[in-house]
Amino acid sequence: MSVTLKDFYADWCGPCKTQDPILEELAEDYPDVEFDKVDVDSEQDVANEYQVRSLPTLIVENDQGVVERFVGVTQRDDLETALGDAGA
Repeated sequence: MSVTLKDFYADWCGPCKTQDPILEELAEDYPDVEFDKVDVDSEQDVANEYQVRSLPTLIVENDQGVVERFVGVTQRDDLETALGDAGA
């Protein structure tokens, strides 16, 4: 089963910069998970499709759809739990 973590961010978003190192560590530890960074300023259509209203927003999904959605800076433990639930 494929698992994706979508990171909705903007360059001007301070909390997004706080989230980045956590996601970078996870990407190293979860090589089978696809990490997609979605810049809401240049990819508004994707942000609208996922109904992103606040940043950062992180969405974990698998072949069956969205497993978990996080709004705001999210700690590694919470993301690892969601990745496990998604089948990573």
